[in-house]
Amino acid sequence: MKNRITWDFLMTRYPVFFPLVLLVLSVAINLYLQPNMFQLSTLNSNMRVFLPLILLTVGQAIVLIAGGIDISVGGIVSVVNTILATRVGLEGSSELMWQYVLISLLVGALAGAINGFFIAYLRLQPIITTYATSFLYAGFALFILPNPGGGIPSAIASVYRTSTPLSLPLAFYVIAILLLVWAYVSSTRYGKYLFAVGGKAEAAYETAVPVTLVQFSAYVISGFMAALAGIAITMLSGSGNADIGNPMTLNSITAVVIGGNAFSGGIGGVAGPILGAITLSVIQNIISFSHINTWWETLVKATIIVAALAAPGVINLFRRRRA
Repeated sequence: MKNRITWDFLMTRYPVFFPLVLLVLSVAINLYLQPNMFQLSTLNSNMRVFLPLILLTVGQAIVLIAGGIDISVGGIVSVVNTILATRVGLEGSSELMWQYVLISLLVGALAGAINGFFIAYLRLQPIITTYATSFLYAGFALFILPNPGGGIPSAIASVYRTSTPLSLPLAFYVIAILLLVWAYVSSTRYGKYLFAVGGKAEAAYETAVPVTLVQFSAYVISGFMAALAGIAITMLSGSGNADIGNPMTLNSITAVVIGGNAFSGGIGGVAGPILGAITLSVIQNIISFSHINTWWETLVKATIIVAALAAPGVINLFRRRRA
């Protein structure tokens, strides 16, 4: 009997299939509204806006694979943004910028380590813990920069905004690096540990998998990626704002869901969530070009998350009815 290609088969065997279809549809609509979408200047402009969310989504995806969730990532983005905007300043040098870029990466990793310590070692619930630390990090960002302002030198910001090596947007190279790193990590023992811990932590523990360390490291990675997203969004905006990361948390979770990663953990990857982040960003473009009220954006994100949570139950219900 020949194998039939069904929706279930495609979603199970090729989890990137759905986000790819959704991306193609979104791009087609966006191209209709923005005919010059694929011109180099426009493509670079779009991708530099998309990149902070892509970086944040990769970190969120790894946490979800390990069976957790990180609601504090937006706060970490804000902390990094305010640190760079206040410590480098509009008159800062390239040397000072690089110094605080390294400090920002350490701050992001430290924030992730705090989350990981409470969740992995103290066994607190991920959603409650990261919800609490999100207020901690957001408050720290507000302490650093109570009012929007500050910034980084325009010459440094322009490197991020205008760089197109070999006539390709800089974001393409960053995405390629992320995919290559993930391809390597997922083939290692650590990558297999991530999926094992996310799939069933108790069973993984019984097979000598270092569950606590894997969970802890997932949050450190998430914090590090949030710091990278904070650096990218600071280079994009050129200024500081303690609230800049707040809307990015829901966006990152939505993008991971679009990308096919399961909330239950142990399923997914990074390629799908990257496509999900780009798709979500394109949808935001469509809403903007269509002059639709911005509340539709939140409705779309919430609908995607609810649909992703309800889909397995709905599918099982239809199967029982058919049986």
